[in-house]
Formats: sequence, C-alpha cells, structure tokens
Amino acid sequence: MIGGFKLGRIFGITIRIDWSWLFIFLLIAWDLATVFAQVHPGWTTWQAWLVALTAAVLFFGSVLAHELAHSLVARARGVPVRSITLFLFGGVSDIQREPPSPLAEFLITIVGPITSIVLGVVFILLSGVAIGPVDVVLASPFNLVGRLDPLTTLLLWLGPINILVGLFNLIPGLPLDGGRILRSILWAITHNLRRATHWASVVGQALAWLMIVLGVAMIFGVRVPFFGTGFISGLWLAFIGWFLNSAAAQSYQQVVIEDILAGVPVSQLMRADSLAVPDAISIGDLVQNYMMGTEDQSVPVVSGGQLVGLVTVEEVRKVPHQKWAMTTVAQIMTPADKIVEVTPDEDVVEALRELTQHEAAQLPVVRNGQMIGMVRRRDIAR
Repeated sequence: MIGGFKLGRIFGITIRIDWSWLFIFLLIAWDLATVFAQVHPGWTTWQAWLVALTAAVLFFGSVLAHELAHSLVARARGVPVRSITLFLFGGVSDIQREPPSPLAEFLITIVGPITSIVLGVVFILLSGVAIGPVDVVLASPFNLVGRLDPLTTLLLWLGPINILVGLFNLIPGLPLDGGRILRSILWAITHNLRRATHWASVVGQALAWLMIVLGVAMIFGVRVPFFGTGFISGLWLAFIGWFLNSAAAQSYQQVVIEDILAGVPVSQLMRADSLAVPDAISIGDLVQNYMMGTEDQSVPVVSGGQLVGLVTVEEVRKVPHQKWAMTTVAQIMTPADKIVEVTPDEDVVEALRELTQHEAAQLPVVRNGQMIGMVRRRDIAR
C-alpha cells in the first residue's frame, strides 16, 4: 500500500481507502457509463453516469462486505484484525497473525467467497427478471440490459459481477481465498503450516504465470476463452498475474520469517544503547549533535527517563532553518500517546508487524513508561 485515507470504522475495524482505489473506481465507472449509454440509447449522459457511479459504489460496498466477513470470523476465532483497505485489486483485511488452526483458516477464508456469491444471487433475484442460467449471464451480462430500467440494470450488473468475484477468489492459489482454503487442507494433512504455505504458494505462482502468458498472448491478438482478446484486456490480465505472483511469493516468505522469529523476544534484538534526546533542546542542537552522521529517520525524546515522544526528520524539515535555534524538540515531536511502542518481552514477529504496518524503520522499546532501547527493521532483517 502506498498511502490513502481513513474512511471510518465498522464493527471496530478501521476502513481505509488506498489512492490506487480511486483509479480503479473511476475506470469502472467510466467503462460502465460507456456501456450503459450504448445499450440504452434512450438514456441521457447524466443518467448513464449516475447509474454507473452508483454501480461502482455498490460494487466496492460488496467488496467491503466480502472483507468484513473475513474479518468478523477472524475475530470470532481469536485472530485480531486491525483494518480493511480498499485498493486497486479490490480489498484486503489486515489480519494480524496466522490463524491458530487449519479449521480456523478454512472458516475465516471460505466465508468471503460465500458472501460474494450470496450477494450476487440476492441482486439477481431482486432484479425480478427471468435471466436464465447464471453461467449465461456471467458470459454476457449486457445482452439483456438494453430493455431494462435503471434499477433493474443496476441490480442485474451487480449480481453476476459479485458471483464472478466469489468464483475468482476460489482459484486454488495464494494469495487468493482459494489458495488459503487449499493451504488449510494441506495444513490439516501435513500438520505443517510452512510446508502447506509453500505448496499453496507454488500453485499460486504457477496460476499467476499462466495469467501473464495468456495476457501477453491476448496483447498479440490471440483470443482466449472467457477473457477474449485485445491490448487493454491482455495487459490487465498480465498485470493481475504479476501482482498475484508477487503476493504468492511474499505469503510464503512471511510464514518463513515468522517461523524463524517465533519465540524470539524483542529484548534480544533491540539496541539498548540507542540515542535519545531531552525534550528541551533546540532543533539546531538536535540536528547538529544527534542526527548528523546517523541513518536513523527518527529519534526518541525522553524526560526523566520517560519516553515523551518521537521526533522525525520530516518534522524537522517542516521548520524553517532560521527558526531552529529558537524551536524546541518538544514543540514539534509526536507525543508518546500517538506513537507505536513495543515491550521487551514481545515477540520480534509482533514488532515486525508493527514496523510493516506503520512503514517505520524503528520503534521504541518501553517498559513501564521507561525508554530502554530501540528495535530496528534492519536489525531484524540481519
């Protein structure tokens, strides 16, 4: 993820939107507006765009429902969930650790595709139109919409697309839901999460490379069943394959890292001699005597041994150079109650999750409010 904004909270889970989501949202809306205008020549431009924008909003609402299903079942099985992020390829739940058992992973995973498929069936039933077999609609969902009113058109598009999302997610390769279902089955058979993840990742990468090859073939004019042909469609399929290949490899790497670091306390890897500065010094003093010559992008701030904040290079840069001598660290630092801390007894795996989640290079290690060291991403990597 490369940034974005917080949309709100649902059931205590933070909902975020990545900037890449705006691109795919507008692309879907534009594509639907074009299609609706073609199949409904009697509609005005604003009617086509209104239905298209509504369809795009409801589609991503359905994606959010899919991810909420994962997250709520995960919490019910004792696995914490911090947030859900909508991005270019749909949505992702920030599930904080691996499920405790194969059954838990199966239940957490299967509920997502089931939610999408059920939503699809409900939308189709609500359309009130005799549309024939679902596979016919999925193959050509716009053949029927030319004679439908806006509401029925909207519902009839949302039905097949949700079923398609559910079925696509059942493809048996990581990081898709089908890959996690496969992993849960292999985990139950082998009793080895790392080995199960390896094989599910291999299947995921093989399927991803197949998508890339098919996408390239489509770019050069080959017609692929179901996907069709064309430069844009082929490029999109190859791009999805590239993303899935990378994500499948990362899924295995994450399990390997957690396996290696399991049971290792933060105290074993932290730097107890880490630099800390008093809150009363000036920014000029901070830069000249503490930040110069170091690679650290942030410095903890203490008062009487207590951690009171963190000052970063970015915060220093916001202050004009001529004001450095008269501005104290306390005036620009991020206060302690707004920064992420870890304790020396926590597993390094938990610290690594926090570092990754907050895109941080280091985190303060605190015991009873006392700053006792720093744990750095590069030290964990070593």
